[in-house]
Amino acid sequence: MKLYHGSKKVLKNPTYKGSNLTNDYGPAFYLTEELESAKEWACKNNSVGFVNEYNLDLNNLTILNLTDKEKWSVLNWVAILLHFRELDSSFKKSFAKRLIFLEERYYVDVEKYDVVIGFRADDAYFRFPLDFVRGNLTVEQLNYVYKLGKLGIQYALMSEKAIKKIAFKKSFLSEKEYINKYFENVKKSTKLFDDLSKDEDGTRITDLVKDYDFSR
Repeated sequence: MKLYHGSKKVLKNPTYKGSNLTNDYGPAFYLTEELESAKEWACKNNSVGFVNEYNLDLNNLTILNLTDKEKWSVLNWVAILLHFRELDSSFKKSFAKRLIFLEERYYVDVEKYDVVIGFRADDAYFRFPLDFVRGNLTVEQLNYVYKLGKLGIQYALMSEKAIKKIAFKKSFLSEKEYINKYFENVKKSTKLFDDLSKDEDGTRITDLVKDYDFSR
């Protein structure tokens, strides 16, 4: 399959676990099927970068597909994000029990897989899982955002085996107009958040943790 990676440089030989430890699914090489998303990634930090194109052979790789809504829920996605993303110390202290609940009940060990397929949570949309933990959003509201699919789907190559199955094809510069796409996404996410927050009905994290046994 054809996949893309946006970067400030040409990446002919991706590095195993070469990314930031606090990325969505931990240290991995992240790609997307969506050319538009790769162009946006290439233009972060207010400058034009490169789109790298690859072919990936998924045969004989173990795959965790978090977009399969029959097997996994939005809470699995949230638990994984919160496991790896860097959280403010005051946030962790204030919501310690809620974070423990999500970790113990919904975290999936992504390191057991060669490839993780799931929605991305850039900074514009990471506020949604955080506000769910704060109790400001319901499971239903979070699930609505998740099912919209507007977050974009990413492929995270978690293992050396997966890295060896990727073949670099070419690279090319993104266009200047993609520099502003991130700020457009921030506006969209803010409007979506404001619209969702008007509805107060649904299941909140306080409902989920009230009968949970933290002593085990």
